[in-house]
Amino acid sequence: MGTYNLPRSVKGEGRILFIFTGKSMMYTVIGGSCGLIFYFLFSAFGLTMVGIVITVIFALIGFVIGTLKMPNLGKFKFAQKTGGENIDDIIKRAIKFRTKGRKIYIYKEEEKNG
Repeated sequence: MGTYNLPRSVKGEGRILFIFTGKSMMYTVIGGSCGLIFYFLFSAFGLTMVGIVITVIFALIGFVIGTLKMPNLGKFKFAQKTGGENIDDIIKRAIKFRTKGRKIYIYKEEEKNG
């Protein structure tokens, strides 16, 4: 008798608390940390609730950046080129483009026939 591997669904096994991947958790914490600065500023003036709301908004922005992909929209030229890529990769590439003097270097490997 032979042995057979049974396929099983492994989707979601690398997630923390069912919604966070490692990358999205990191971006959420970074966004929430940035929001905490505003929380402390607003709580010094007695506006604690406003600070909490801003912290949650920053954490949600971090979650979106770490989780979602750019939609493939045909109407916009920018979305046609970046459709289906992670948003954080697009942001990293844009920052690198701006800091390198608006130049892009493409390295093309030569094909070897033989």
